[in-house]
Amino acid sequence: MIAKLKGLLDETGADWAVIDVAGVGYLVHCSSKTLAALGETGEACTVYTDLQVSENDMRLLGFAEAAERDWFRLLTQVQGVGSKVALAILSALSTGEVQQACSQGDAATVARAQGVGPKLAGRIVNELKDKAGALPGGGMTGGAAPATPASGASADAVSALENLGFKPAVAARAVTTAQGELGEGASEGDLIRVALKRAAG
Repeated sequence: MIAKLKGLLDETGADWAVIDVAGVGYLVHCSSKTLAALGETGEACTVYTDLQVSENDMRLLGFAEAAERDWFRLLTQVQGVGSKVALAILSALSTGEVQQACSQGDAATVARAQGVGPKLAGRIVNELKDKAGALPGGGMTGGAAPATPASGASADAVSALENLGFKPAVAARAVTTAQGELGEGASEGDLIRVALKRAAG
C-alpha cells in the first residue's frame, strides 16, 4: 500500500491534487485543509496517503499530516461515513476540533460539516467517544499537544513507548494518564505497564 508521497505539487482542484513523484503524477483526494497546507504549484510537498479499493473504484486519499490520516481512517469505520463524508468533516473541522467534539459528545459541532446530519453526527461522536483520546490532534490541525512528562521515570516510560512504535503524542498522553492513576512515585516499570494498556486501548 502507498503510505506517503514526496514530490512536487503539480496541479490542484476543488478536492484533489496531483503530486509529481519522479515524473509519475499521483491523483490524491484531499480535504480543503490539506490542499491549503500543500503550498503553491511547483513546490515540494509531502502527503500521507490512504488507498481505498472498492469493486468499482480505487482512489488515493492524501493528508498533510499523519494525524489527519489517522482521523480519516477512524471516521470511515463509522457506519454511513464514506471517504467523501470523512473529508468533508476534516475540511470543516481541525482534527483537534473533531477530537474535542467526540470526547465531549458534541454532535452539533460535527454536524457543521457538509452532508452530515444530526443523526449521523450523533452516531459519529457516540462510536468514537472512547477512541478520541488515543489519537493526536495538533500541529496544522489546531489541537493542543499533551504535556510531555518532564523527567525521571515518566520521561523514561515515554521513551520506552516511543521505542515500541507509539507516536510521541500518544506515548506522552498514556504515561501522563498512568502517572495520574499510580501517583508521582510510580516506578518506570509500573508506568510502562499501565501506559501500554491506555495507549493500546
